[in-house]
Amino acid sequence: MRRQRVTVLGSTGSVGVSTLDVIARHPEQFEVFALSAATKVEDMLAQCARFQPRFAVMASPAHARQLADRLQAQGLKTEVLMGADALEVIASHAEVDSVMAAIVGAAGLGPCLAAARAGKRLMLANKEALVVGGELFLQAVREGGARLLPVDSEHSAIFQSLPEDPATWPRRIEKIILTASGGPFRTRAAGTLQDVTPEQACAHPNWSMGRKISVDSATMMNKALEVIEARYLFDVTPEQIEVVIHPQSVIHSMVQFTDGSVIAQLGTPDMRVPIAVGLSWPERIESGAARLDFRQMAAMTFEVPDAALFPGLALAWHALRAVPGTTAVLNAANEIAVEAFLERRLRFDRIHAVNTETLAALRPSKPASLDDLLALDAEARSVAQAAVRRFAG
Repeated sequence: MRRQRVTVLGSTGSVGVSTLDVIARHPEQFEVFALSAATKVEDMLAQCARFQPRFAVMASPAHARQLADRLQAQGLKTEVLMGADALEVIASHAEVDSVMAAIVGAAGLGPCLAAARAGKRLMLANKEALVVGGELFLQAVREGGARLLPVDSEHSAIFQSLPEDPATWPRRIEKIILTASGGPFRTRAAGTLQDVTPEQACAHPNWSMGRKISVDSATMMNKALEVIEARYLFDVTPEQIEVVIHPQSVIHSMVQFTDGSVIAQLGTPDMRVPIAVGLSWPERIESGAARLDFRQMAAMTFEVPDAALFPGLALAWHALRAVPGTTAVLNAANEIAVEAFLERRLRFDRIHAVNTETLAALRPSKPASLDDLLALDAEARSVAQAAVRRFAG
């Protein structure tokens, strides 16, 4: 049986590294066809040496040249490509079976659309494909005949809790319950966050994640984006989605069915589990994750999110009820605000202010194409940058 050929978009990030770890455990089942990264030349060089992909894509000409020179010096034959067009090439290539979409931010939308239109098994760790792309992205999935498999731990948990036939979901699902750890500031008072540092915000109590996602967890904007993603992935209304804080991160999310039953997926907080599900579904393979030990496990608790502490969470339902394109505006504003916070140009407690001001300033038209989405994204970023400058003053 031929091995499954996999492209990993964002291979040097935390999800990409975990994906390669799972792939390395099953060399008889998977081979790496292509890898991509933004600027981490040394990490990409090491990955190319180990997995010997046909292609490696870097974001800029300078980083691509540097990688190509290093590969040539080591006698490695991986071909180096550069830029956004190259990402779409390796995502839609005829020889690729599966694509792990782990590029953080709206930059991952183009290759996700390309993979969807090409009918790939698309493992989606990039929230923005659905948050920004919405119905346009789902249309590409349907028209291309792609298999969409969520890799976010929460959405993978929901997916694993549902019947295999999506046609049965609408009549069976009563409610989707997304769990959240609450991040590092769950027990803080809302008025005490003005002096939070990037280091504090990135110190997640349970998960090992990139800096941007860690800040989103601290504000619970990650959960707002996951609400939007869940609405599109599982074809439910915003009112059918609920968020609860579960500090232990053992239950990764739940589905309540029309008969009152609740089915949940449990596991240790390790991204290799949903990655392994995405790579092997409907089969199961070893992920490398530690097993739950119920004899040692502490009590599981649940809390209602504090609206004053996590004001950004409500923006998910606001954006979903607004005109199409509003979710893309929210995503762009949040990326700009988080970047400014990580660069110490914006206070942590003003991330929400930038997001709400950007939403209030724009009234988008329904995007009809990728160009429309990218133009809306650029406009929202410009508005958010102006808001950052005002709030930073």
